[in-house]
Amino acid sequence: MRLRNWIAVVVSVLLLAAAGVIGFLVNRSALRAADTVHRADSSALGTNNGTLTNQLQLNSALELVEVISEHVLHLARNSAADQQMLAAAAAKSATFQYGMMTADLNGDILTASRAEGLPSPDDPAWEPLRAQLKAGKPGFSNVMTVDGVALAAVAVPVMVGETPAGFLIGLNEVATTSLQTYLVRLAADTHQTVVVDNTGTVGAASDRTLIGTAVDPALKSSLGTSGVRFVEYDSGDTRMIAIVYGGLSSGWSYVRTQTKSSFDGPVHSRSQTLNLTLGAMLLIGVAGISVLGYRTQIQRRRADERFQALFQHAPDLVSVLDGRGRIIFSSPSAYSVLGFPTGALKGHTVFELLHPEDEPKMREQLTALLADPAGVLRLQCRARSAEGEYRWFDFTASNQMHNPSLEGVVINARDISENRAFQERLEHEAQHDPLTGLPNRRRMQDALGSTLRRDSVAVLFVDLDGFKPVNDAHGHEVGDELLRQVADRLSACVRSTDVLSRVGGDEFVVLMPGVTAGDAESMSGRLRYVLELPFRIAGQEILIGASIGVHLAPAAEDPDTALRAADHAMYAIKHAGGSRGAREDDGWVGRHRAAG
Repeated sequence: MRLRNWIAVVVSVLLLAAAGVIGFLVNRSALRAADTVHRADSSALGTNNGTLTNQLQLNSALELVEVISEHVLHLARNSAADQQMLAAAAAKSATFQYGMMTADLNGDILTASRAEGLPSPDDPAWEPLRAQLKAGKPGFSNVMTVDGVALAAVAVPVMVGETPAGFLIGLNEVATTSLQTYLVRLAADTHQTVVVDNTGTVGAASDRTLIGTAVDPALKSSLGTSGVRFVEYDSGDTRMIAIVYGGLSSGWSYVRTQTKSSFDGPVHSRSQTLNLTLGAMLLIGVAGISVLGYRTQIQRRRADERFQALFQHAPDLVSVLDGRGRIIFSSPSAYSVLGFPTGALKGHTVFELLHPEDEPKMREQLTALLADPAGVLRLQCRARSAEGEYRWFDFTASNQMHNPSLEGVVINARDISENRAFQERLEHEAQHDPLTGLPNRRRMQDALGSTLRRDSVAVLFVDLDGFKPVNDAHGHEVGDELLRQVADRLSACVRSTDVLSRVGGDEFVVLMPGVTAGDAESMSGRLRYVLELPFRIAGQEILIGASIGVHLAPAAEDPDTALRAADHAMYAIKHAGGSRGAREDDGWVGRHRAAG
C-alpha cells in the first residue's frame, strides 16, 4: 500500500513537474511573442515619427529654395540690396524669422538680415552643415547658443546656371519651429520625445525645458545610425529604454525615452506572477492528480485573463476573418477604436466597414493573401466607425488558415487618421501660398505642364500697378490685406476649370485651358476692371491697377516658354503705362526680365 502511495506521489510530482516546465515554456514563448509585437509596433511608430520629423526639416530647406527662386541675390559683402531682401524674407518666413544670411563658397558670411545675435563662424556646430553642402545636399548645423538663445542653421546653394555661386542660410530659433510644435503634441506622461543633433544636444523636445541640454551619454553612440534602434541603459537607479531613429537627412536623430517598466507594461509583471504560481505548484506534488488538475485550471484562467487584458486595452483592433471575409472574432478594443460593442461585428463581412473606394482593393488583396499560405500583406484604407465616420487605418493581415487554433486571416488595424491628416496638411502647405491660400508657383507650373501636354492654354500674367507705394505708405499689414482682397476678386472672375495662382509678391497667373484669343482678352479686361475698383482697407480707400500680359500657348509648347511670353507681354504693358496703357494699345509684345 505504501508503495502504491509512493508511486502515486511520484507520479503526481512528475506530472506536476512536467506541467510546470511546460507552463514556464509557454509563458516565456507568449512573453517573447508579445515583446516581438510590441517592439515591432514601437519601431513602426518611431519610423513614422522620424519620417515626419525628417520631412519637417526638409520643408525648411525648401522654404529657402523658394526664397532664391523669387529673389535675385548679389552675393556681395555687406550688400544693401541683399540685406533689405533678407530682412523682408525673414520677416515673412514661418521658419527663419530669427534671420537669414548669405555666404560665399568658403562659408564666409557676406550679408546678414541682422547685425547682432549671429553665431560665430568658428562655432564647431557649423561643420555638419558645411560637409552636407560640400556633398551637394541641403546643409543642417548642430544646435548653437547665442546670447542664451538656442539656434540652428539651414543652408542651400545659390546656383548660377549649373554652378553654385554661394549659399543662402536661414537661422531658426529651435524653441519656436514647427518641429518643436509637433513634438509638444506628442507629449505624454509615460515618455519623453526629443530630436537631437549629432553631438547629442537637444534641438526640439516634448518638454521645452530640455532644449539645449544633452541626452544621456549612453545614447550618443547610437545617434545618426540609419533605421530604428532600441537602447537600454541606466539613469541613476532606473532602468531606461530609448527608441532611436537616425535616418534623418540633417544628420539629427529622433529619440523617444521611457522607463523599461512602463515600456514592458503589465505583461512582464503578470508573467512573473505566473512563474511564482507554477513554482508553488511544483512544491505541492504530494497533493496528487486532483491538485494538479486544480492548479492547471487556475493557470488557464489566469492566462485567459492576461490575454483578455491585452486585447481589452490594446490601442489596435485585432480581428479574425474566415475565407469569405466574415468576421469570426473581434477584440474588445473594437469599442474604443470604432465604437462597436464587443461582439457586435461578429458575422459581418469586413467589406461592410470599408469605404466604397477602398473595397475593391481590399477584395483583391484578400484573395491574393488566401492563395499564399504564408502570406502577409499591409495596406492603408478607410473604415467606418459606429457613428458613420470614415477613419484611416493601417492594416496588417496574416494568413493563418492553416493554424488549427485560428483557421482564419488575422488582421491588426491601427488608427492613423491623425498622422494621415498631418501629412496631407504638409502636402497642401507645400503647394499653396500661405497669405492668400492660392496655389503657389510650383503648383501652377505643374498644372501648366500637364495641361499643355493635351490642350492649348491662355496664360495671363497679372502684375499689380501701384502696390509698392501702398505697401510703403500704409505698411505690410495693409499690403497683405490688399493682396488677400485681390486674390478674392480674381477668384470670383475665373472659371471653375481655370487655375489662379500667386507666383510672387504682387504677381498672379491665370491659366485658361482650351480658350480662344478673344476669350483671353475678355478675361484680361474683366480682371483689370475688378482690380481698378476701389479697395476698402482699415477705413481707407485704396486704388491700384494691374498690368496683364496674355499669351495663348498652343498644345505641346514648353511651359517655361509660355510663362516667359506672358511675362514679357505684361512687362511691355507696364512700360507702356500699366493698365491705362493697356486700354490704349491692344498689341501684345514681350520682354526679358532684367537680372540684378
